[in-house]
Order: sequence, then C-alpha cells, then structure tokens
Amino acid sequence: MWLFISGAEIFVILVIVVMLFGADKIPEIARGLGKGMQTLKNATNEVKKEITESAKDNGIDTEFTRSINQEVKDIKSNIEENIDDITGPIKRNL
Repeated sequence: MWLFISGAEIFVILVIVVMLFGADKIPEIARGLGKGMQTLKNATNEVKKEITESAKDNGIDTEFTRSINQEVKDIKSNIEENIDDITGPIKRNL
C-alpha cells in the first residue's frame, strides 16, 4: 500500500488531474515537478557539504556521528533478531 491509497483511488485522482489540466499539460507539469525536486536535492546536498566542511574547518570530528549511527543500526538489528527468535515459535503456533 502506498500512503494508504488503493489503486482505485489513484485512478480517480489521475482522472481528475487529466480533466483539470488536460493531457497535453501533464508532461509540462511533471517536468516542472522534476526540476523542482532536483533543485531541492541539489540544495540539500549543498547544505550538507557546507556543514561537513565547516565542521572539518572547526575541528569537529564527523566520524563520531558515523560511528554512533553504525552502533544504533547494529543495536537495532540485534533487537530485531531477538524479537524474531522470541516470536518465531509463537507465530508458528498461530
């Protein structure tokens, strides 16, 4: 399920969009949305780059946050494995 919208609801939305804008305007709208999303992505990457460079210039250790993220991922996977081990027999009995 994509955002709790069924196939029929997506079809109705598409029909309404075609009725409002017309079939010839939809590619232009999609192209504009694509350019907007690309601009947003580029701006986000630029901000990330600026923050990283500023942190390096000021002597802030950026590897510290990466190690924390990796540790959180490891703990999460361990918890998921433990839950699967515990709930495995319960699921089989149902």
